[in-house]
Amino acid sequence: MIEQPKNNLKIVPEKKSARMLLPNMLTLIGVCIGLTSIRFALSGEFHLAIIAIIFAALIDGLDGRIARMIKGTSKVGKELDSLTDMISFGVAPAFIMYFWMLNTLGKFGWLLSLIYVICVALRLARFNISSNQEPSWRDNFFEGVPSPAGGILVLSPLIFSLSDFNYLNINYQIVTPIFFIVTSYLLISKFPTYSFKKIIIPRKATIFLLFGIILFFGLLLAWASASITGPISVESFSGSPIF
Repeated sequence: MIEQPKNNLKIVPEKKSARMLLPNMLTLIGVCIGLTSIRFALSGEFHLAIIAIIFAALIDGLDGRIARMIKGTSKVGKELDSLTDMISFGVAPAFIMYFWMLNTLGKFGWLLSLIYVICVALRLARFNISSNQEPSWRDNFFEGVPSPAGGILVLSPLIFSLSDFNYLNINYQIVTPIFFIVTSYLLISKFPTYSFKKIIIPRKATIFLLFGIILFFGLLLAWASASITGPISVESFSGSPIF
């Protein structure tokens, strides 16, 4: 009697087109969250806009790692990831900060937003070109600050203003442009920034990593609910309506 071969259940499909689906779906979810942050900023809910950008950054760090793990990388996914970064960490933070503070600076505030978005585009274009080069020690480093880090940096004045730390009297009309100028320069500079993509996590440390991720999300939600999810008016930050 000839035994029939058993069909083994496989979590990862054999076809590459199917393996590409999960990371690309995560990338699209990330861009949706990034665009939603602009909607929150339009309605004056800057606390939710910040949370949306943070979650978009976390998803941006996961989609590429998952693609490499299940061997679902592709040129389409690479280009899609760059376009997502452009929206979530270039356009979205610029609009958020413009609606919050830069609009009070008139044309100069809009110019700062344009410069920042252009620097993000130049940084992503340079990254796409350099990633096709032969492997070297530079593979462990980025040239300039990555776009997700740049998005968080330009949002830092807003994040600080929403915190409970009120011991310093900060003029955000001066601090915010400084953050935009410095971050824009760091994006297009050749300052080496360590890339965490090459870090290999041992199997024994996986459970601690999962615990750390859960703890991070728990603290993020707890801090958000305690510090920045309360009712906040637009006028309390900018001193004048956003329009």
